[in-house]
Amino acid sequence: MSHETQMLLDRVVLVKVEANIYGARKKLKKEDLVLADGSKLPPEDLASLGSKRLLDPDKLTVFNRLKKEAERICLRVGTRFLGGFAVPVESAASITAELERIALDFTAAKTEFIAGYDAAVTDWVIRHPEFAGIIEQAVDSVEFVSTRLSFDFLVVSVGLPDSLPPADVARLESKIGSLSEQMFYEISVEANQLIEQSLLGKEQVTRNALRPIRRMRDKLDGLGFLDHRVAPVVSTIDDLLARIPNKGAIEGSILQEILATAMLLSDPDKTRRHGEGLLVNQTPVFEETDVDETFEYVDLELSTVPTETTVSTEAKPVIAECVSDNSDFTDLFDGIFDDELEPTPDDWALEVLLDKSQTNLETGNDADRANDLENAAKPEPVTAGDDEEADDSDQDYWF
Repeated sequence: MSHETQMLLDRVVLVKVEANIYGARKKLKKEDLVLADGSKLPPEDLASLGSKRLLDPDKLTVFNRLKKEAERICLRVGTRFLGGFAVPVESAASITAELERIALDFTAAKTEFIAGYDAAVTDWVIRHPEFAGIIEQAVDSVEFVSTRLSFDFLVVSVGLPDSLPPADVARLESKIGSLSEQMFYEISVEANQLIEQSLLGKEQVTRNALRPIRRMRDKLDGLGFLDHRVAPVVSTIDDLLARIPNKGAIEGSILQEILATAMLLSDPDKTRRHGEGLLVNQTPVFEETDVDETFEYVDLELSTVPTETTVSTEAKPVIAECVSDNSDFTDLFDGIFDDELEPTPDDWALEVLLDKSQTNLETGNDADRANDLENAAKPEPVTAGDDEEADDSDQDYWF
């Protein structure tokens, strides 16, 4: 198993939800049907008869609701994996607490259903008196129904034994490699639901429309380790949420931005490409600098520092050699001033640069000192008071 695969497995746990729900159905038989004279049923290899209900399906709605709620809880922070849900380790405790609550609700609903089971069957027969016979002959006992209603869950770590064949290791790595695809797909499903149910054709929406956006944001943030392109997408959503007013209906341009964000998230491929593009734009570009050349600039600067500056005496012979041997430094400051500025007899521009260098030496900032002298070596006009400042402003990205 690769190191990357093991790192992913170390950051997730597998949550398995086991919810068994009684179907209250039985196969419909030929003898259950009353056919008119001359009527003929198609053969079984052509068509099946389907099933018959033994009681009102609404009686079982609560169990299906609890099962779906358990799945939503796991999907809120995790993604489907190996028949269960891959959930970040740090979210396992909160997920377990909510699943335990659902287990208690399921048990209470089961107790109530079993207590009223016979009455529910009787009521169904009364509602369909002409088919009372086919219902009653197919009814299951209370004891059997009780075994078909259960809810449980498991939280386990995923790992592989060292002796597993390479083919099985590759199979698992393939499943793990698809985790990010599954995550983006689940995000797209929720984004599409938000668009269809809350955003399309609306001139304004309530703040309830922000809940799905926040859920998707939190899920992406929690599973960001699955794909490096997730982090910039989360930052985009954070920037949007930060600009939404705290009160009142949401409308106008901010509503259009919410719609644009939801439409982006509704397409897994575009979401990935958007994150990749933001990463490219945010990656700092460093100019390649020859190390030896940099040291020559530094040595030159030290050679021209006034005598009161503390400089190692052992470096002086090297400095002198660098200056004398390198023809590029000949007349370094010749022509640095154009007609707009008249040079002074005391080489005023050189003193300005040295004063700036002296300040850098006193503050111990060697990197800035080298950059200042490197910039001074370029044949560009220099005026008093010039102070280049780095642009530290954060760049906003939108799509």
